[in-house]
Amino acid sequence: MENKTPPDQRVVPPPPPPISKSPPRLLVIGAGSRGRAYARAVISSSNGVLTAVAEPDDYKRNKFGATMIWGSNLCPPEGASFRDWREFVAYETARRARVRAGEKDVAPGVDAAFVCVLDEMHCEVVVALSKLGGIHIMCEKPLATTLDDCLDMCKALQDNVDGKGQQAVFSIGHVLRYSPHNKLLRKLLLEDRAIGDILSVVHTEPVGWWHFTHSYVRGNWRRENTSAPSLLTKSCHDIDVLLWLLCSPTDCSSPNCPPPHLPSTVSSTGSLQYFKRSRKPVAAGAATNCLSCPVEKSCKYSAKRIYVGPDIVGLGMGNRGWPMSIVLPDIESYGSEQEAEVAVLANLAEDYDASTPDAEVARHNWFGRCVYESDNDVCDEQVVTITWDEDPKPSHLPGLDGSNAHATSLADNLHGRGSKLATFHMVAQTKQVCERYTHLYGVNGEIFADSKTITVQDFNTGQTTTHNTRIESLGHGGGDAGLTRQFVTAVDMVKNHGWSTDKAQKELIGCTLEEVIRSHAMVFCAEEARKEKKVVDWAEWWSKEVGAKLEQV
Repeated sequence: MENKTPPDQRVVPPPPPPISKSPPRLLVIGAGSRGRAYARAVISSSNGVLTAVAEPDDYKRNKFGATMIWGSNLCPPEGASFRDWREFVAYETARRARVRAGEKDVAPGVDAAFVCVLDEMHCEVVVALSKLGGIHIMCEKPLATTLDDCLDMCKALQDNVDGKGQQAVFSIGHVLRYSPHNKLLRKLLLEDRAIGDILSVVHTEPVGWWHFTHSYVRGNWRRENTSAPSLLTKSCHDIDVLLWLLCSPTDCSSPNCPPPHLPSTVSSTGSLQYFKRSRKPVAAGAATNCLSCPVEKSCKYSAKRIYVGPDIVGLGMGNRGWPMSIVLPDIESYGSEQEAEVAVLANLAEDYDASTPDAEVARHNWFGRCVYESDNDVCDEQVVTITWDEDPKPSHLPGLDGSNAHATSLADNLHGRGSKLATFHMVAQTKQVCERYTHLYGVNGEIFADSKTITVQDFNTGQTTTHNTRIESLGHGGGDAGLTRQFVTAVDMVKNHGWSTDKAQKELIGCTLEEVIRSHAMVFCAEEARKEKKVVDWAEWWSKEVGAKLEQV
C-alpha cells in the first residue's frame, strides 16, 4: 500500500512577520556570498532592516550598500558603512559614549549582527562584539577553526549581556536545522515517532566533483593550516543535524525537558585520496596550470571548462553569481560577457612555482591551478561513526511518565534513549552537489530522505508514505531564509514585545549555546580519532577537552 501527499512545487516564501514600531536594526559583517545570502533573506523573509555593512573590499561594500541599504543614488548615512569590523567597534564605542554623555541627535545603533567573515576570523569578531555588550549575534558556520577558539567564544557569548543583565541571543549558521524538509523529518522522528525508536542512521553529503575542487582544492578551504579540516568547514552542520536528531531533546523550550542523550564513542576514517600529484594524468606532464596544460580540453577538472564553459557553472551559462563571484569578485562591474571572460581567464592564468614563498601561495586562491598540483591537504573522503549506549532516565522526568499513550505504544521502556548508531559519509566524487540523503532505521520502520522527499516505510501496517516538502528558496532548501527569519524574529520579540532573551533563544532559535559547542566539539573529536586511528570515549574526551577548559576560563 502506498500513500503520497500531494507534491508541493517550489513556493513563494511566507510573508515576513509584521513590522514592529522599532524594527530590528541589522549589521552584516562580511559582504561575501554568505553575507549577501543572509541579507537577501532579511529582505524577503524577516521584519528586520539592514542598516550597516562592514567589508574591507571597496567594491563589495559599496555594491552591498547601494543594493541593500542606502540605494544607488545616495551616499552612505552615518553609521552605515565600515571598512572592517574594527572600524565598526570603534564607531559603536564612541557612539555609546556620546549617548551616555547626554548628546542629542545621536544616530541609533544596531540591535544585531550577522558575522560572515572568513572562518578563521570568527573568534576575534564575535569576542569583540560580545565585549560591546547587548548586540545579538548570528555567526556563520563553523563557529571557529580550533576548539580553543570555540571555547573562548563560548565564554565571551555567555558574558554578552544587555542592560537588564540578560545574555544576548546567539545563533549559528547551521541552516540545515531550519529547512522545511529537515524540520518535517525531525517531527516525524521525534514527535510522531513514525518509525519508533531509532536504531541507526546513515547520512551522506555528496559534495560534488567540481564543487570540491572549487572550494577545497583551489579555494579558501583547501589547507588545514590556513583554514580547518574539511569535516569542519564543509560538514559541521551535518554532524550538528545528526546530534539534533539523535541527541537533543525534542523541545528545548520545555522548562523541564529531559537531558540530551549523549554519545558514547566516536571514530573516523578518511584521507586526501584523489586530488594529489600521484593521480595526475601522465599526459599532463609538468603543467601546473590548466591554461597551459596539453590535456586541458579532455580534463573534466579544466578550470576553463568549469568557469568559462557552457555546461557546468561558468560564464557560458550566463552565470555571474556563485561561484563566478568568488573567482572574480567584481564580475558585475564588467559590462559584456566578452569583457568578463577576458578578466576571468586572466585570473585563471595566475600560477606559482617552486620559487614562490609558501606564505604567498597560501595567501589567496588559485582557481586555474591543476587540481593534482595544488597545495591542498584536506580530506576528500571521510566517514564518521558515532555510537550511543542505552541511557534510560527515571520515569518521573517529563515525557517519560507514560502519560503520552501514543508515544508509549510505539516505544519500549527506554523512551528513545536506547543504543543506536550514526554513520556520516562526506564524499567529493559525486554528480549531486550538496544534495544530502539519509537512511534512518527504527524498530517499527525505516525512512529515506533526500533533498526533496521523505519516504516512510511502516513495518506494522505495510504502508509507504511519501512526503514532498516545500522549498521556499534555493538557499539550503529554505534553511537560509528559515534561520534568518527565526533569528531576526527573536531579536524583534526581545526588543519590542517583552520577551526574555532566554525565551527567544529556546523557542525561536531552538538551539542552545551548549548544543553549538557540542556539535563543533564532536568534529574536533572525530578528527582526533581519524588522525590517531582510535575509537574515542566521548564522555572522557569531553571532560578533558571541553569541560575542564570551560571551568578554567
